[in-house]
Amino acid sequence: MSKKEKGIVYLVGAGPGDRDLLTLAAEKAIKSADVVVYDRLVSDEIMELIPADTKLINVGKNVGNHPVPQERISEILVEEAQKFKKVVRLKGGDPFLFGRGGEELQLLVSNGINFRVIPGITSSIGAATYGGIPVTHRDFCSSVHMITGIGKRGTDPNINFPALVELNGTLIFMMSVGSIDYISSGLLDAGMDPKMPCGVVENGTRSYQRKVISTLENLASDVKQNSIKSPALIIVGRVCSLSEDFDWFSKLPLIDKYILVTQPKSKASRLADLIRDAGGNPILYPVIETKYIKPINPPIDDFKVLAFTSSVGVESFFDDLIEKGKDARSLSDKIIIAVGSQTAAALKKFGVIADFVPSKFDGKTMIKEFAKSGKVTPEDGVLLLRAEKGSEETIVELENWGARYMDYPVYRTNYVEHDPLDMDNIDWITFTSKSCVFGLLSTQDKDMLKDKKALCIGRQTEDLASENGFKTYVSDEATIVSMLDKLIELSGGHDE
Repeated sequence: MSKKEKGIVYLVGAGPGDRDLLTLAAEKAIKSADVVVYDRLVSDEIMELIPADTKLINVGKNVGNHPVPQERISEILVEEAQKFKKVVRLKGGDPFLFGRGGEELQLLVSNGINFRVIPGITSSIGAATYGGIPVTHRDFCSSVHMITGIGKRGTDPNINFPALVELNGTLIFMMSVGSIDYISSGLLDAGMDPKMPCGVVENGTRSYQRKVISTLENLASDVKQNSIKSPALIIVGRVCSLSEDFDWFSKLPLIDKYILVTQPKSKASRLADLIRDAGGNPILYPVIETKYIKPINPPIDDFKVLAFTSSVGVESFFDDLIEKGKDARSLSDKIIIAVGSQTAAALKKFGVIADFVPSKFDGKTMIKEFAKSGKVTPEDGVLLLRAEKGSEETIVELENWGARYMDYPVYRTNYVEHDPLDMDNIDWITFTSKSCVFGLLSTQDKDMLKDKKALCIGRQTEDLASENGFKTYVSDEATIVSMLDKLIELSGGHDE
């Protein structure tokens, strides 16, 4: 077997946890891999980027607990490279900074395996930054030093503390929580000022990040008192005194909020991204999935008005239209109405500008306001292109208007089965449709959901959620952005 046939291994740094800190090269490699060999420090957000058909191998390890020995990890990379075209070895932080990436490459080299290395943002910089600590500053230090707090096989490292104290720079200790007594006493015994500012950042760059600012003499006791656990970064140096002024991350409005996103997987990422940008921790839990109905043959020639009540309906309709060799030009004599801005945006992607969008984004208001617009007569007809099981209120409004209409399904909604979720730590549940409410109820014990705070995209969804025991709130507008604004308004980064 030639070197080329053995495939290639990408040694990829996943960064400190925040998915947005992943490099473009890393994301590209992850999404195109045949197999991913990953560590425990790779965040769930980054793991969600891996395609469903990719083979996953978990080689995660904790301090003192190595279920897959390092030697075996290196062997796995060789074995998988010989079977697959592309192997990604995904490691937290940067693979060459205390990540043992060099050791893994040695076996690849000796076996003639092609490889690439994609650096990652190291937690020694990323976590410190998210804790408001610049690791260098001309007024405080002229150097920064990174030290591992673990020796071979879990022993204390052999650190030259007098030399570190003499450097008078910022000291960053990684993987060091278990060695905190050794580190703090070593620095004190070497003559470092007991009042030297120190900082500890746990789970850096993640919504549930915690930070403790202390002094060297109190560092060990503060770490234990606050039950700091790995992964955590210990920073020693005068730059830590800047943490309060430079702390931007903990001031984000949804920091430390766990928010359940129940939208279909294909739609959930936008809301999740907005939550993440506001400091929240989105839990992707799609309870429904939408499927285009095929084939469809909507009688568009028989109706003057085409009414769309969702972006999915738009996509399904135009997917079928294009498959038939047609495009938006075939609708030139139609009046197109959309239930809201998101549906209108979906139409625009297919070259169609909605002729009418109601002031309030729901089917009932759409028909009621459109009827008053005088654009058509009831006899001109409305073709309602929507889900297989849509809201009856829209139909009632069409009948009140006296319109000739047809309710034509272009997609269906199915519930997604899940194992029950631990709801105790969930601060908010988001519902973007009635189907999402029904979907969550189908996967969870209803009693466990009682009085949980639920933000809904519209009144109909809120009514259903309220009837089923949720403590409900509704966004000012039926848009994802408005839902985020309401979450921030109601949470503000603090408990109510």
